[in-house]
Amino acid sequence: MHPPPRHDYVSVNFAEKGGGGYNNSKQWRRQSCWRKWKQLSRLQRSLILFFLVLLFICGIAIYPSVTEHLRGLTEREQDTDSNSILRPAVPHVLPEPVKQEQLPLPEQTSQRKLSNKRGPPILQNRLQRKGNNSDTGLREKPADKRKDGEEGVISWHGAVIDTEQGTEGTKDEENKEASPANQKAKPTKVSGATRLEVVRESFRHAWKGYKDFAWGHDELRPLSKSYSEWFGLGLTLIDALDTMWILGLKEEFEEAKSWVATELTFNKNVDVNLFESTIRILGGLLSTYHLTGDTVFLEKAKDIGSRLMPAFNTPSKIPYSDVNIGKGTAHPPRWTSDSTVAEVTSIQLEFRELSRLTEEPQYQAAVAEVMNQIHKLDGKLDGLVPMFINTNSGQFTHQGIYTLGARADSYYEYLLKQWIQGGKKEDQFLEDYLQAIGGVKKNLLQKSSPNGLTFVGELSHGQFSPKMDHLVCFLPGTLALGAHHGLPSDHMDLAKQLMESCYQMYVQMETGLSPEIVHFNMYEGSTRDIDVKLADRHNLLRPETVESLFYLYRFTKDPKYQDWGWEILQNFNKYTKVSSGGYTSINNVRDPDYPSPRDKMESFFLGETLKYLYLLFYDDPNFISLDQYVFNTEAHPLPIWAATS
Repeated sequence: MHPPPRHDYVSVNFAEKGGGGYNNSKQWRRQSCWRKWKQLSRLQRSLILFFLVLLFICGIAIYPSVTEHLRGLTEREQDTDSNSILRPAVPHVLPEPVKQEQLPLPEQTSQRKLSNKRGPPILQNRLQRKGNNSDTGLREKPADKRKDGEEGVISWHGAVIDTEQGTEGTKDEENKEASPANQKAKPTKVSGATRLEVVRESFRHAWKGYKDFAWGHDELRPLSKSYSEWFGLGLTLIDALDTMWILGLKEEFEEAKSWVATELTFNKNVDVNLFESTIRILGGLLSTYHLTGDTVFLEKAKDIGSRLMPAFNTPSKIPYSDVNIGKGTAHPPRWTSDSTVAEVTSIQLEFRELSRLTEEPQYQAAVAEVMNQIHKLDGKLDGLVPMFINTNSGQFTHQGIYTLGARADSYYEYLLKQWIQGGKKEDQFLEDYLQAIGGVKKNLLQKSSPNGLTFVGELSHGQFSPKMDHLVCFLPGTLALGAHHGLPSDHMDLAKQLMESCYQMYVQMETGLSPEIVHFNMYEGSTRDIDVKLADRHNLLRPETVESLFYLYRFTKDPKYQDWGWEILQNFNKYTKVSSGGYTSINNVRDPDYPSPRDKMESFFLGETLKYLYLLFYDDPNFISLDQYVFNTEAHPLPIWAATS
C-alpha cells in the first residue's frame, strides 16, 4: 500500500542564469525588442524609420515658431496691460549702429520721438507681428556683429552692409513712440551735401560692378559676377549716361562716351522691344545730347530711331511690340497679336523730340497717329483705358479691366507730359488726362482700414480689387507736376495723400523696402492696412516712389520728402548692396535676415532710381528745372519746346 500523498509543502524550481524561464531584466527586454524588430519585414522597418526621421525634422522646424508665438503672446499681454492700443511692436534685438567719423549721419531715430512723422501711429510700425495673414515665418533681427578693421558687415550671401551708408539711418521707423497724425517731419541733421555724396558713392559702387563684370552688356548679375543680355546693346551703360553727367561723374562719363562712340552699333540681327528701346536707348541718347551738346549722341539717336520705325508698319498703324533692328522687320509677340496700351502710348515724347531735332516729320507723325486713334476708341471707362490693343484691328481687347499699374500706367503719364512738352498747346492731351484723373477718382480711389490710407486699386468687370502695384507710385509725382503747370489744386492734395501711402509701402516692411505689389485692407476691424502675398514680396530697385518724392519736394519744399528718400536710400544700401560691386534686386522684403537676392541689377536703378534720389537732395530748383525739362518715363530729361524756341 502506498502511503497517502503529503500536501503540506510546495515545490519551487528556480531557473539558472541563462535558462529559459521568465526574466524581467533590462537586458532581457532589450533582447526581446530586438527580436521583434528583426521579425519585421524590411519594408516595415524602413517605414518606421522614415516616420521617426520625419517627426524629428518637424520638431526642429516648428520649435522656433512655437517659441516666437509664446514670445509674441507675452508681448501682447504686456501691451494690453499698459493700455497701448496702437503702440508699435518693438523687436527684442536691434542692430547696434556702427559709428563712423568720416560721414555725419542722421541722429538715430530710435532716440527721437515719432511726433515728427505724419500719419496714424500704427503706420510707423515696421515690425508688426499680427494682422497680416500672409506674414509667415518672420524672424527677429539679430544684432549686427563687426570685426575690427572690417569695412562692412556681411548680412547675407554676397551682399554687404556698408557701414558708412547703410547702418545708421536705416532704422528710421523702428523703436519709435506714437505721434498724432498730420505732423510734419523733423528735418534730419544730415546735410544736403552729404546726401548728394552718398548718392554719388552708391552710383560709383553700382558702376564698379557693371564695369568689372558686365561692361558693354545689358545688365549686371552682381552675385555671380557676370551679366545678362536682353538686346545686346549695352542697355545699362546707355541708360546711365545722363545720370553720370547730372551727378558730375566726369571720369565714368568719359569712359562710357568712348564706348558709345567706338563700340556701340545697332546693325545687329536682334529683336528688341519697341517700348523699352525707345524709353531707355533713344530717350537716353537724346537726353545726353541735350545736356552735353555732343553730336555723337544725336547721331546714335538718329540711327536707333530710324531702325525702330518698321514697328509702325501694321494694318492699324498701332505698332508691333518687337523690331529686328538689323533686318528692318517687326512682329507682335509669338503668343498674341496684341500690344499693351502703355507701350504704344509711351514712346511719343522721344519720337516727337527726334522729329524736332532732325526736322524729319515721320517720327512724330507715326506716334501722333497712335494717340489720335486711342483718343477716339470705344471701350474706355471715364477716361480709363483697357490694358491691350490689337495691332490688326486697332481696337481695345480684354476689355473691362482697368488699372494704373502694369500695361497701362505710363499712358496717363504721357498724356500730361506731351501737353507740357509741346508748350501746353495740344488740348486733346489735356482733355484726355483730366478725364482720366476724374475716372481714377470715381472708380479706383479708396481708403484702407484701419488708418485710412488713400490708394488706387483696380477694376475688373465691375469688381473692385484693393491691389496696387508699386508702379502706381508714379502717380503722386504726375499729379503734382500737373498742379505745378496750372491744373486744379486738388490734384496736389491727392498727390500728397498717395505719396503717404507709397511711403507706407516701404516703412511697413521689415527691410524698409517696398514689395512689387500690395493689397490694402478695406474690412472694418483690420489691424493692418497693408497685406503682401508671398509671390509679391520682391523688390526690383524700382524708382517710382523716389520719383514722386522728387516732384513733391520740388513743389512743396517740405523736408519730410527728402527724409523719406534718405531712409529708402539707406535701406537700399543695407539690403541690396553687393560687396564686390553693384546692387541686386531681392525676393523678400519681409525678411531682413535673408532678403533672398535675385542676382540682377536692372538698368533703371542707375537710369532712374539713383538719379531721382540725387535730384531729390539737390535743393536748387533751377538744376534740371521742371519749367525747362520734362522727364520721360525712364527719367531722361527732354526739353520743353516752348522753353527752347
